[in-house]
Amino acid sequence: MTSVIELCQVAPPSCAADKLTLPLTCFDTLWILHNHRVPRILFYELPIDKNSFIQNIIPTLKHSLSLTLKHYLPLAGNFVCAWNSSDYPELRYEKGDSVSVIFSESDMDFDYLVGNDHPRNAKDFHPLVPELAEPKDVSGVQFAPVLAIQVTLFRNHGISICFITHHVIGDGSTIVAFIKSWALFNKYVGNEEQFLADHDEFIPFYDRSIVQDPYGQRYFLWDEMKKFKKKMSDVIVTPTPDPDPDNIVRCTFIIRRDDIKKLKNLILSRRPSLTHVTSYTVTSSYIWTCFIKSEDMIVGTEIIDENVMEYFGCAVNYRERFDPPLPSSYFGNCVIWYIARTKHVDLVGNDGFTIAAESIGEIIHKRNKDKEYVLTGEWMKEVGAASKEGRYLAIAGSPKYDLYEADFGWGRPEKWDFLSLGTGLLMSLIKSKDDNGDLEIGLYLPKNRMNAFATIFTHGLSFL
Repeated sequence: MTSVIELCQVAPPSCAADKLTLPLTCFDTLWILHNHRVPRILFYELPIDKNSFIQNIIPTLKHSLSLTLKHYLPLAGNFVCAWNSSDYPELRYEKGDSVSVIFSESDMDFDYLVGNDHPRNAKDFHPLVPELAEPKDVSGVQFAPVLAIQVTLFRNHGISICFITHHVIGDGSTIVAFIKSWALFNKYVGNEEQFLADHDEFIPFYDRSIVQDPYGQRYFLWDEMKKFKKKMSDVIVTPTPDPDPDNIVRCTFIIRRDDIKKLKNLILSRRPSLTHVTSYTVTSSYIWTCFIKSEDMIVGTEIIDENVMEYFGCAVNYRERFDPPLPSSYFGNCVIWYIARTKHVDLVGNDGFTIAAESIGEIIHKRNKDKEYVLTGEWMKEVGAASKEGRYLAIAGSPKYDLYEADFGWGRPEKWDFLSLGTGLLMSLIKSKDDNGDLEIGLYLPKNRMNAFATIFTHGLSFL
């Protein structure tokens, strides 16, 4: 059971700018059509009582969050648009805007929630997740919040902090930078100016005029959006009474650095000419094949057409690939997907891992050199086509965005995770807590299929 201790709004300090408006780019506009809310949750071991939480933790978190929002104003603002107007939608902060923050207490088992050695019911996480507020209509213009936060005390055990954002505000690079900034502001409260001087990589870059869109993709996308959506609530908030069925469980699997090295060596021995053999390539390939084989184990091979195409989406941060590159601190979305594909029968065969690695490695190598693929929006068409096929797997997260570094003054997180909430998220891939080259794979599946995946995953690694 979870109970609310305090519900408040946290605004940037009075010295913050009065207003900031950002037009959406094509990379942002894409997310209007997809009601994609992204919950991230961090767990910290911190054996404190309720009084300490109320008297010490809550005031400091609110103060440091306010200071952080001074530099991340769009997160305190709204996604703004008028569906019946020719005006293009935008992100807008105005003085008086704020972020909804819930402080709560839970009697759930902290160790159960952060454990890696057992399945956890997906619904057990729901009480720890805040909701994005409903959009407000002002004279035909709709304003929708893009961020909500919930901080939950597990008395004498720890604290969780859950962030839910709409993807239109920014990708993993942007949101992780914000969370890390807040953590450091909270840890070094009173030394904000020195913090900024030492960590200028956390100061967001807002100039969107440098984002290339020579083919006007954002206007094309906006016209398409208006054909399918009639009101803002369709985009930002679509209530889901039962976002995760009772049989959906969450598991974390660790793939060790030594196993990753063995997977690389295996691929290079079989495909010595393959040009893109990285930790991401071999790990994704191994996950993809285990995922597909687990379905066959559950439903039976005769149910699935062996010639059906399987698709894998490789997420790419495109900031550094622009010419000139965008700054790494660019605020917003700049992630695209390369689509690898192969037949089902190829992935479930004895050479499935090798074929998957070849498919993923070659598509990354090919698309990295193809700027027109991105600028013309061809990548969006490929993602759309793969999604419609229903045999599409994309992995959230990246080992490059490490929230295990987010220390609020309580030490590193004991666990951080993506949550599903019925968003269609199946898998995530992040750097391990110990930062020793291992990777963590987060997985949402029905319990029987999770068991099948675990068996295949463990069995395959034992033979390397």
